[in-house]
This record gives sequence, C-alpha cells and structure tokens, in this order.
Amino acid sequence: LVLEKVPAKLAKEVAESISIPVIGIGAGGGVDGQVLVTHDMLGMNHEFSPRFLRRYLDLYSEMDGALKNYINDV
Repeated sequence: LVLEKVPAKLAKEVAESISIPVIGIGAGGGVDGQVLVTHDMLGMNHEFSPRFLRRYLDLYSEMDGALKNYINDV
C-alpha cells in the first residue's frame, strides 16, 4: 500500500493495523518504507516543492549555470 501526503500519525496507524507493507511518500517515518524521487532529492526541479520534500543538493542551479556557460561558448 502506498500512502502519499498522509499525516504521519494516520500513516502510522494504517501501517500498524494491516499486515501488508505500507510505503510512504511524505507520510512520516511510521511506515515500512519511503519513496523519494531522485530528481526531487537532487534538486533538479524548482517548480515542485511540497513541504515534505527534502532536497539534499541544488543541482538545478548547477545545471542552469552549466547550460548558460555552454550557450555563451557556442
């Protein structure tokens, strides 16, 4: 079962009440597993920013700078 953007307390209750694995996407740590989309984790997109998203890198800025340098070179 996948729970997306479900409050952590509720997600934990669901996980404890059923016998199948519960995977969370922004549903807190009381579930059996977590999904974090690589593009979101690496900060490759600035338009999508839900409050549960944790970015570990700002790759968008790095890519933007590299593309601008390339455009200037050619």
